[in-house]
Amino acid sequence: MRALVTGATGFVGGHVARALTNDGLKVRALVRKDSQHLDALDKGWERVEGDVRDKASVREAVRGCDLVFHVAALYAFWPLDERPYYETNVIGTRNIMQAALDEGVQRVVHTSSWVTVGRRSDGWLLTTERARCCLL
Repeated sequence: MRALVTGATGFVGGHVARALTNDGLKVRALVRKDSQHLDALDKGWERVEGDVRDKASVREAVRGCDLVFHVAALYAFWPLDERPYYETNVIGTRNIMQAALDEGVQRVVHTSSWVTVGRRSDGWLLTTERARCCLL
């Protein structure tokens, strides 16, 4: 069984990829051309160069995979320019999901963070205190 892992050069994605390898799955890692952490890739992983924001490279990475673990994300607590975060975290996730659907992938696991909450159009920001109130 082959699993695509996005974000495999990151902390969480790397652990996911290693766990999948330990479970006997073949891991394919979608890796950006400008990634600073290529040394984090285990030698047994198939590396496919691409970017979650690019539909064609996502489609190529997903093709032939049974499972997709979408762990890639761009994050910062107070980004000055929100566009790259939206393009990676929203458009990129949409690209992954559409490619997985089109290619008949059996299962997609999406790992996310506080970034998915986003900002409301009125500028209201989610704080730890507000989140705690929402969860109660």
